Amino acid sequence: MESLNTIFQFSFAGNTIGAYTAALFVFFLVYIVLLVFRKGVLNKLKGLAEKTKTDFDDLLIEVVSAVGTPFYLFLSVGIALQFIEYPLWTKSIGYWIALFVIVYSVMKALSRVIDYFLEKIIEKRSKEDGTFDLSVVKLLGKGLKGILWAVAILLVVQNLGYDITALIAGLGIGGIAIAFALQGILSDVFASFSIYFDKPFRTGDFIVVGTDMGTIKHIGLKSTRIQALEGEELIMSNKELTEARIKNYRGFEKRRMSFSFGIKYETPTEKIRAIPQMVKDIIGKIELAEIYRIHFTDFGDFSLNFGVVYYIASGDFTVHKDVQHEINIALMERFEKEGIEFAYPTQTLFVHSLKK
Repeated sequence: MESLNTIFQFSFAGNTIGAYTAALFVFFLVYIVLLVFRKGVLNKLKGLAEKTKTDFDDLLIEVVSAVGTPFYLFLSVGIALQFIEYPLWTKSIGYWIALFVIVYSVMKALSRVIDYFLEKIIEKRSKEDGTFDLSVVKLLGKGLKGILWAVAILLVVQNLGYDITALIAGLGIGGIAIAFALQGILSDVFASFSIYFDKPFRTGDFIVVGTDMGTIKHIGLKSTRIQALEGEELIMSNKELTEARIKNYRGFEKRRMSFSFGIKYETPTEKIRAIPQMVKDIIGKIELAEIYRIHFTDFGDFSLNFGVVYYIASGDFTVHKDVQHEINIALMERFEKEGIEFAYPTQTLFVHSLKK
């Protein structure tokens, strides 16, 4: 026993063998307790996850898992070092390593939280629109992670004893200079975020912007591509679209349509009276169309004018044009059969003879 006590009292590098033994024992004890605690928490969370239908508990499991072995290892070393004396430079190195490990573990956990919520957003938007573009969401995720890592790096640098005031000021001035140089591009990028969150239109919608119209094919970070009716592709900046007045035909379940036509003054009265029923019969045979009203509206310069209003049970712009095309053809065929002529600009000259 005396020999054992002698060994424990033996001093080496400023500490006794007994102190080293105690520190080593504390290290293993704390490390094992932490691993058992981590495993117990994970098993508990997994058991709860099996009983729930949500996947939020899965996120908790991943966050706990993100605080991995390196964190527990250095935490155990830090506690064990309290039982021995060691040089100041060793303490500084240990502090730096522990700081890096802790910051890395926390950032890894926060990054997983960001990924979780972005996955939720993508899943929700994919159900609403199977063709929706992911680039804005991915850019948002990368931006959030970039900001978090920048803040973490600044905190680490500050804790290492460096003054980050000048660095932040320099970054601020540099950021302003870059923002001025790229203000056009940044305006379009921020406009893409506005389009994403406000949803004025989405892929597949038919829109009218000024004199341009077409179907949205792709919404990018800087521009949006529109397939025009003539077949060409229009490329418009996102900033221009967010500032423009847009007509979007996506939400139409029933669209009001109207048109007019004129017939000759020479048309007999009985046929004029029959025209409304003819138009009703024509529109009534079209599956998606529903007549609202038709009237003999006015006496034109060279025609008797009729106004027609009807509804189409479709929000597709192409369907609107197809139905109107079908009505026009059917109207021409019926009038040709009934001997009714459409009017066109004419002038009639009446000559009176004067008798002497």
